[in-house]
Amino acid sequence: MYLKQIEQLVVLQKVDDEIVLLEDELKTAPAEVTSLEAKFLVLEEEGGVLNEKIQFLTEQQKRLDGEIETDSLRLKKSKNKLMMVGNNKEYHAMMREMDNLEKQNRTREEEKTAITEELTRQLEARRDLDGRVAALQADLDTAKAGLEDRMSAATARLKELAGLRGEAGQAVPTPVLKRYEFIRSRLKNPVIVPVTTGICSGCHISIPPQSFIELQKGVQILSCPNCQRLIYWSNHVPAEESATEDASEKAPA
Repeated sequence: MYLKQIEQLVVLQKVDDEIVLLEDELKTAPAEVTSLEAKFLVLEEEGGVLNEKIQFLTEQQKRLDGEIETDSLRLKKSKNKLMMVGNNKEYHAMMREMDNLEKQNRTREEEKTAITEELTRQLEARRDLDGRVAALQADLDTAKAGLEDRMSAATARLKELAGLRGEAGQAVPTPVLKRYEFIRSRLKNPVIVPVTTGICSGCHISIPPQSFIELQKGVQILSCPNCQRLIYWSNHVPAEESATEDASEKAPA
């Protein structure tokens, strides 16, 4: 009777192990897409800032080009009129005006050079960002495409496991099942774990020697004095030992 109950509890534990993994899948799969979408929004905001800078620099470049062209035409006209000046006063006045126009244009040319260099940097940053956006978009499309399939498969499998869990639970006496469920509601998976060489594989702490002796007798279902998980001697269920131990190592005590 004892061995049969332990075997059924181990089967129940295996079902619960898979349920935990699938429930995690249902939680993490959408989170992956959400994370990628958040990163995409950050890149879009970065792109918006870059576009504003590029637009501003382009407008400044056009403004300077227009001012340089306008003053260049004025300077050319002034040079043409210079030979027709009737007196020294007008001559010097026109020379001062021409000198000011030339200085203004030199200043504008320097400003235009700085703006052009900055615009080149911003355009390069925009191209780099476009590459990152394209790569992230590809990742996001792939994640979205696979999400529905992953969610559907996980949901379908959970329904199957719910049925298997019910069958496994029916094979376990009600008092034992209630004890299992009570522990499961208070501890992280797994609930029942093997004991090898006197060490609980759930919390990895030695159980008292007398408890280990009682466990080996296989008379009643015992709990680990430290973590309160249900325990059984690994030799009693050798076929399930490794799988259950792997599950216990993944779960914190």
